[in-house]
Amino acid sequence: MDIIKQLADELKIRETQVEAAVKLIDDGNTIPFIARYRKEATGSLDDQVLRELDERLNYLRNLEKRKEEVTASIEALGMMNEEIAEMLTEAVTLSAVEDIYRPYKPKKKTRASVAKEKGLQPLADFILQQTLKDPYSEAEGYINEEKGVSSVEEAIAGASDIIAEAISDDTALRMQLNEFYDKTALLTSKQAKEQEDSVYENYYDYSEAVSKIPTHRILALDRGEKEDILKVSVTVDTERAMNIIKKHCVKAKNTNGELVLSAAEDAFTRLIHPSIERRVRNDLTERACTGAIKVFGDNLRQLLMQPPVKDTVTLGLDPAYRTGCKISVIDATGKVLDTTVVYPTPPQNKTEEAKTKLKKLIEKHNVTTIAIGNGTASHESEVFVADMLKEIDRPISYMVVSEAGASVYSASKLAAEEFPEYDVSLRSAVSIARRLQDPLAELVKIDPKAIGVGQYQHDMPPAQLSATLGGVVEDCVNNVGVDLNTASFSLLSYVSGINSAVAKNIVAYREENGRFTERKELLKVSKLGKKAYEQCAGFLRVHDGKNPLDNTGVHPESYDAAKKLLKLCGITEKEIGGNSTLISETVKNIGIKKIAEETGVGEITLSDIVKELIKPGRDPRDELPKPLLRTDVADMNSLTEGMELKGTVRNVIDFGVFVDIGVHQDGLVHISQLSDKFVKHPLDVVKVGDIVNVKVLGVDTKKKRISLTMKGLN
Repeated sequence: MDIIKQLADELKIRETQVEAAVKLIDDGNTIPFIARYRKEATGSLDDQVLRELDERLNYLRNLEKRKEEVTASIEALGMMNEEIAEMLTEAVTLSAVEDIYRPYKPKKKTRASVAKEKGLQPLADFILQQTLKDPYSEAEGYINEEKGVSSVEEAIAGASDIIAEAISDDTALRMQLNEFYDKTALLTSKQAKEQEDSVYENYYDYSEAVSKIPTHRILALDRGEKEDILKVSVTVDTERAMNIIKKHCVKAKNTNGELVLSAAEDAFTRLIHPSIERRVRNDLTERACTGAIKVFGDNLRQLLMQPPVKDTVTLGLDPAYRTGCKISVIDATGKVLDTTVVYPTPPQNKTEEAKTKLKKLIEKHNVTTIAIGNGTASHESEVFVADMLKEIDRPISYMVVSEAGASVYSASKLAAEEFPEYDVSLRSAVSIARRLQDPLAELVKIDPKAIGVGQYQHDMPPAQLSATLGGVVEDCVNNVGVDLNTASFSLLSYVSGINSAVAKNIVAYREENGRFTERKELLKVSKLGKKAYEQCAGFLRVHDGKNPLDNTGVHPESYDAAKKLLKLCGITEKEIGGNSTLISETVKNIGIKKIAEETGVGEITLSDIVKELIKPGRDPRDELPKPLLRTDVADMNSLTEGMELKGTVRNVIDFGVFVDIGVHQDGLVHISQLSDKFVKHPLDVVKVGDIVNVKVLGVDTKKKRISLTMKGLN
């Protein structure tokens, strides 16, 4: 297999791009580094394409390795021929390779292996020839009490077992049957045990073609089966399947042919169908998991890249009933200024006392925004905050923030190290406030699986999920850039080229020696060598340091080019950021191609340098729509059919979108209601964090369900 060509065809990019990317990956470069600083080589492949390339590269290399192992095993048996070699060459999946290897693979004790030990292989070969000779007469010669064959019937039965296994292991037949199952099989489910109310009631008597079933239904059926509520199986037209087998195996209408047909029926029922059913189920689950993980990754990317609410003093409120609402006030840098506990919710209902306390904190610290966690007692807390804000004569807004994973973080070793003086609940209030100020910096402290944007994330293969989500977090962190002097250990550990141990060493160095004054000081950090420095330096920012270029996304390897560009513009390094118009005009007048030649870098790299010098320390999140902050609250009872509202997309899944419309309960926009045009997947229309216009289609207060539409509104 030509892996380079295969990847180019699959990803629809040039072979030269694939070759360059593969070489850079093999040389130990990280995906963020390649995406950002090796655009000239890869033709500007972005991080998502590079990750897909890397994943497929590993799969195809493992496929080639397995082909070599199987080839060696079959050759060792002396059974390799041109037909098998050609099939292995053409195999494009690991399962196809295993099907080819099946007849030659060492087996555990089977009915066929027992029959072979009894010396019945020649009898099986005789029957398979399907001549007119009588098999029962032939079988008399195989009666042997010592070997455990005491009758003609036992000899025929043993030979039939050998034939059944041979039919099951026939590679060409398997390929035909696999194709038949993939095209025609149904995934069916029945109720496994009596249960009145269940989220799986739609699947109590259900079937759908395996070729068409959506991924979210596959996952629902898998989970229902795990919970012993559903019995799930793969069904096919048995008569048609047997016709395929009969045509392949039965060559004559005689006694031998009848025995082969009987063995084929046994092979189908006992060996072939269960095996292909497992394969189909595994393929469906793998496809569903891959799709769900992609959706989860896309949602996580959008959540992490939500615009920060900068330069505000924020009050974080972690709602609760009996134990009270935990409060924290943090300044614009995330530093904790104050904490307290108030009891405005049932059963205490100390509303006025809580208002008095919070008003004092708001005035004392000049609070401008409030972040309310969306957990237990969130709605009551939101009503309380909205009422309180009406009594304050200056503009203060609030936002309900997802607190998914906040409790996990609060009880973690990291939180204990960060806030040893606070208990778990107060740490959670701090986390909620910081999530509004800078979602990325706060959410990296939490296991991505606990953030809760996706579907069935707890059913996913842990290694695959962790790899995908870790890659998403890494891409987001490096896309934004990290302040070397304020970043937490968690944030630093996602920077290109920096692992957990080195991240801890950076923090330890900072605590011992004070703030970093320039990027190259990183080389003094324990275990951070030249390769790691090359990978990480461009993503780390040093504000107010010795070298102004250290506060940009310009990589140190391009400093000379940046300085030449500044000289052409008549600007000093200290003037970076204040003469953006002059830089733009100079580049326009001289031309990007000529300046690239003079500065010794490629045009793509030069364009990136220009962007960085025009907006040093730029945050790509600043260019996105700002979060929707509120000053008032409504509830489900105030909603009426036809009401138009503005909301924030909280989660995107295969069958629709959940939108926060400010009534505590998110509404669902079904995929069919997303647009007047056909929508293949909700992610093609919206993403997490989008502000959208919706109309109420229906409200079910009993089941707490809100149906929304976006048709004709956006």
